[in-house]
Amino acid sequence: MKRLAKPIQFLYCIYALLTFIALMFLVFPFIMLSLLWGKIRGGNMIYQLCRFWGHAWYLLIGVSHREIYEAPHDRNRRYIFVANHISYMDIPPIVMIAHQPLRILGKYEMVRIPVFGWIYRAAVILVDRRNPDTRSRSVRALKAALKYNISIFIFPEGTFNETAAPLKAFFDGAFRLAIETQTPIKPVLLVDTHDRLHYRGLFNLTPGPSRVVYLEEIPVTGLQFSDIQQLKAKVHDVMEAGLRRYRVYGL
Repeated sequence: MKRLAKPIQFLYCIYALLTFIALMFLVFPFIMLSLLWGKIRGGNMIYQLCRFWGHAWYLLIGVSHREIYEAPHDRNRRYIFVANHISYMDIPPIVMIAHQPLRILGKYEMVRIPVFGWIYRAAVILVDRRNPDTRSRSVRALKAALKYNISIFIFPEGTFNETAAPLKAFFDGAFRLAIETQTPIKPVLLVDTHDRLHYRGLFNLTPGPSRVVYLEEIPVTGLQFSDIQQLKAKVHDVMEAGLRRYRVYGL
């Protein structure tokens, strides 16, 4: 959707922010109550509440969530989901595709946001890449989630892709973990979040479609750590080709 006229754009963004905050306060007490059921059951409940939050907010601000399956997806299996990262609007579709137990690996800096930070801390596995101790704890938490048949979600680019290319280079972490735990990788594409909200400004939000594309899973059975670079390159190529099918780059 084309950008709105500036005054309308500003009012729309204020409206979207107010509805976001209102829904956050609506679900916040239930999220805090969910913690009483422990990290596993309570954590799963939190993601269901966040799915309600995401769908309700999209409905109120005129964003349509759509899931496209290029290959069958088994919701009873555990996966390491990987996706491109281009916008703050990447977060709502992630929780809306949590049709199975899921935990997101998230940046520690987000916990500083009032109220939202409390929800964020309860929902995600935190990592501070500058701190070796927290990196080790996050890896242990990810492995523990997988043992309970809980899928995990990682942005292998680490930070926003601010280049003109579909993807930045990937870090090794997701692929090392996949091989170590013998968990298949499920690539997903966030096709429209860049159009809904550019990473450069919170007042660039626009209504319109928000597509999530499920690609075919990539097995890791029998792979060893020596195969990390080959696996990483394969996933990168598959995701880049997928993004080029749904978006135009280089113009």
